[in-house]
Amino acid sequence: MTAVIHPATDQSPQSPASALVCRNCGASYPLGAQHACFECFGPLEIGYDAERLSRVTRESIAAGPHSIWRYAGLLPAGQNAATRVDSGTGMTPLIRADRLADRLGFTAPLWVKDDSANPTHSFKDRVVSVAITAARELGFTRIACASTGNLANSVAAHAARIGMDSIVFIPSDLEAAKITQTAVYGGKLVAIQGSYDDVNRLCSELAETDEFESTAFVNVNVRPYYAEGSKTLGYEVAEQLGWRLPQQVVAPMASGSLLTKVHKAFKELQSIGLVDPLDYRVYGAQSSGCSPIAVAFETGSDTVLPVKPTGIAKSLNIGNPADGPYALDAVRSTGGAMAHVNDDEIRDGIQLLAETTGVFAETAGGVTTAVLKRLIEAGSLDTSRETVIYNTGDGLKTQDAVSDRVGPTAVIAPTLKGMRAAGLL
Repeated sequence: MTAVIHPATDQSPQSPASALVCRNCGASYPLGAQHACFECFGPLEIGYDAERLSRVTRESIAAGPHSIWRYAGLLPAGQNAATRVDSGTGMTPLIRADRLADRLGFTAPLWVKDDSANPTHSFKDRVVSVAITAARELGFTRIACASTGNLANSVAAHAARIGMDSIVFIPSDLEAAKITQTAVYGGKLVAIQGSYDDVNRLCSELAETDEFESTAFVNVNVRPYYAEGSKTLGYEVAEQLGWRLPQQVVAPMASGSLLTKVHKAFKELQSIGLVDPLDYRVYGAQSSGCSPIAVAFETGSDTVLPVKPTGIAKSLNIGNPADGPYALDAVRSTGGAMAHVNDDEIRDGIQLLAETTGVFAETAGGVTTAVLKRLIEAGSLDTSRETVIYNTGDGLKTQDAVSDRVGPTAVIAPTLKGMRAAGLL
């Protein structure tokens, strides 16, 4: 069945989005709910009008809301404030991590961009805000997704906020905290007996059925809009650094989309003159339990071979990553690198980040921190260059990863004698 394309119903003339463009063959399509090229079946992304992008200034951004929508002039939806789905997402802390830098031997500043401070405690609030805003502008009446957890949380919460029906599909073996956080918002939650790739395959099929014609799957039929939300992670870092780019960034990879969109954001900021040109490097982090992109990088391959995901970093467990080849291109073109780490290293990474910065990261953040350490040890990342690492979610969602490693220093009677006996006095 041919995918249903809803024409844009409220395209603001100020929108910088101009077309959907195939990332493989370059074919162009009108803006609408389409995610695959009819010529080569490649993925589509948003193409922009360069002149409209150039109208955005530091001053116009500063005059905007304290959320991702301050960058509306650089995004494909939400130019009309009345259609935005704005839960206050964005402008999350950029934390100078001096103690972590000392532990790892940095002589240049090291920063943690902490997206656990978003409304549902992950970076997915960025992509969902943009996707649901686009879905409303395109005339959809229900929102859906395939998710490894954080996206499910965000879709259910945003839909509840605006009174929109939602139906969320997840693997049945997700962390209990993420299942609870999705279910509490009251939308439909469907657990699938299979991996994320099985869930995503089902959603792709559902998106082409008549019964789901009015449903926007944020990471299927409106994926081009959804993916652009990750660019705000790049914009914010540049703005928070005083309108300059860091020399190195390390990002976790599941589908690979976040990394590619941060890279796209940096290129856009340079092209329109909001930051000075800089030869920055992009680095990618994966769990060894699901590392098809990092393995392709290690072996020098251009082909990302699908794998069956395992391991504790379930939010990164996408065995057939749609943006894998583009993540490889971004890393290789900037002179960066990729690495993957095992479950024990991930746990070590969670604890290292917490002990030195006060940031309790979910397993994806443990992956990023552990890969940062691994890259330094391999000589692949320069500790004399200013670096930003991305923490994409809250450790409260994945407490089981470290719960058997931490606990009370001592259990004592409520007396001074008890304190002394425990060596605490």
